[in-house]
Amino acid sequence: MQINLLGSLEVVDEGISLSIPGEKLRAILAVLALTPGSPVSRDDLIDELWAEDPPRNAENSLQGHVARLRRILADRTGRDSLRSVVQTSYTGYTLALPPNDVDALRFHDLVLRAETVQEAQPRRAVDLLTEALGYWRGPALLDTGQGMICRMAYARLAEIRLTARERLFDAKLALDMHRFVITELEQLHAQYPLRERFCEQLMTALYRSGRQADALDAYHRTRQRLSQDLGLEPGRALRDKFHEILRQDPALL
Repeated sequence: MQINLLGSLEVVDEGISLSIPGEKLRAILAVLALTPGSPVSRDDLIDELWAEDPPRNAENSLQGHVARLRRILADRTGRDSLRSVVQTSYTGYTLALPPNDVDALRFHDLVLRAETVQEAQPRRAVDLLTEALGYWRGPALLDTGQGMICRMAYARLAEIRLTARERLFDAKLALDMHRFVITELEQLHAQYPLRERFCEQLMTALYRSGRQADALDAYHRTRQRLSQDLGLEPGRALRDKFHEILRQDPALL
């Protein structure tokens, strides 16, 4: 059985996708799937499901939700053994699956592996990062509620995703693929105008493609947004890129 969190929550068993009805059941499964093999306390799960307004019998309500989740996993797969995937411990509940059966954890592992080879093997880094980013189907934990654990995991995974995309462009630029990344970088620069690394990479790709004026324009647009929105000047790396392009530094090529 595999659990996919990089989008709406999805359970896949023997190639068949199963839906989990009920936001609270999805939230329980998602929280357990973030740290498979490690127990999650009842208190943490109660806070995730009910935050500041738990029912009077919150522990019994949680137990009932877990029992329903086990029953759904067994009934919808036709495998009664899957009831034991969600295990009860002294302090709470544990998901008895290896980390590789959760897409978010596979994604993170591939990003870390790419980081170790990026400088020496940019082609390998491209392959690893492309595979990692391919797991995403939409915003992470899309339908698991507004509990703190899921929201923090959403923010963390979203940032890792952006970092992975930056590293993918770094690797592609190292392979002289600048003409093939301009369109996507322009879209990301428009979507994240305050993220300076995308602007820096776009400037490099544009300059290498013979578009110096467009590269300088990208810098000025970012500088204007930083000043208007945050009252800041561009960081050192982006300023250095601007001056390298102005003087047509041979190292850019």
